[in-house]
Amino acid sequence: MPQRPTPRNTRFAAYSDPVIREAPNEDADPVQHLLWGDWLKLRGNRQGEWEEVSARGARGWMHEDDIQRDRLLEVVFVDVGQGDGALVVTPEDQHLIIDAGVDDSMYRYLHWRYGGFKQPWVFDAGIITHPDSDHYLGFDDLFTIPTVTFDVLYHSGIMERRGNKPLGPTPKKPSNGKRRYLTGLIRHEDELRTFLARRSNWEHPGGSQWNKKYPTMLEKGFSNGSFTRFRSLCHEDGHLPGWAPGEKSVALEILGPILERPSGAPDGALRKLPGSVGITKNGHSVVIRLVYDDVTILLGGDLNIPSQELLLEHHTGLHPRPANTDDYDALVAAGRGTFEVDVAKACHHGSADISTRFLAVTNPIATIISSGDAESHAHPRADALGAAGRYGRGSRPLVFSTELGRSWNNTIKRPEALKARLQELNRLIPVTTDGRTRNRLEREFNDIVEKIDRSVAVYGTVNVRTDGNRVVIAQKLEKPRGNGSKWDVYRLDRRGHGGDVQYRSKYEN
Repeated sequence: MPQRPTPRNTRFAAYSDPVIREAPNEDADPVQHLLWGDWLKLRGNRQGEWEEVSARGARGWMHEDDIQRDRLLEVVFVDVGQGDGALVVTPEDQHLIIDAGVDDSMYRYLHWRYGGFKQPWVFDAGIITHPDSDHYLGFDDLFTIPTVTFDVLYHSGIMERRGNKPLGPTPKKPSNGKRRYLTGLIRHEDELRTFLARRSNWEHPGGSQWNKKYPTMLEKGFSNGSFTRFRSLCHEDGHLPGWAPGEKSVALEILGPILERPSGAPDGALRKLPGSVGITKNGHSVVIRLVYDDVTILLGGDLNIPSQELLLEHHTGLHPRPANTDDYDALVAAGRGTFEVDVAKACHHGSADISTRFLAVTNPIATIISSGDAESHAHPRADALGAAGRYGRGSRPLVFSTELGRSWNNTIKRPEALKARLQELNRLIPVTTDGRTRNRLEREFNDIVEKIDRSVAVYGTVNVRTDGNRVVIAQKLEKPRGNGSKWDVYRLDRRGHGGDVQYRSKYEN
């Protein structure tokens, strides 16, 4: 897709969290606390080494050393409650959504960020890591916006179905005891069209409330043109199409799911993992490793112990459960060549169903957990938090949580009541004939939307920004500090020329 032009008077906030001041001097009061990479508009006035700018609704002065021309890679882990949702924006202005949560939180964030989508907008890609509603159902709201489309929508290949084969056909296990596989994968838009056309695959005769939600959502987006290209991803792709090294500044490696080719499935199949249907569905999440120069980020959906062991075995050629210390060391050394990263999104919202060997192999400096309040899983689990710290890199590994980073009580009051009022206003406004009453209801509607949008956009969300060398990870404070600081900022720098990126705490030498 063609690159979107950057306005000539646009610059970006420099490393790591500069401020806009009332006047062009260091002693002037701060009027806005920015984050590295924030967009700046130059106002055309300059005094010595100071530029007048506007950003984040504020106008004032910044020193020239706090302004840069180059754009960053930005990965935003949106606070979608219980679920996953991330926005990736590249230095060349490509925009991708990786999962979208279960409710309208991702929609609210994007609605706020993209100015209400008043103008047509094409996302370069949408990626659904696997068909669990807390990862895909948020796309349903995005598919209702007539101005928003996706150049291509990717998924894991697994399709939810009605009947006693909820993930598709699994041929009977051969008499020699070999594994069973899911063979009915949906690999591209033609197969999706064929699947959806046979409505008994997913529609229930008892009523739409019983229909399978994943194909229902895809049918909605496909039929209204939100996307026209659709395909599955697996490790054989190597990279997201068009995102191999040299094609863009950011490479997107596809490490999973692991497609196998047992007898009778020449087009490939996914292994049926031991345990429940959910174990297989979660375990075959799309696994993405972002590489931007010397910085790496891993997004692994809802991987679990069986799938993490399968990934380790496939990519290292070694047994994933080493028998002794030497075998363990060999597994970790081999695995890090593929999986080691600087930042990792925790698998399955901080579930305890994680392999410590996989954690040792990924070896991140920072782990980001996306979880919610109103859920029965008690995520993030205490032992998962402990393991993330123990197997993280450095003396002070970082663990971030969207859930711990915000409190609804401090952002908006009674959010569920506000959302219920929005639904009521949606019913009332179209049938209200009195002009003054209709205007009042529309103003109330817009006020609530802005309040909810801003709350989702600001609090809990974890912002990762990098130039391919250094990294800043930040969350918005719910209440500014006495010095005007609005961000809780962590900096990952390099120690020495060519050294690994490390977090350096101000409390240590």
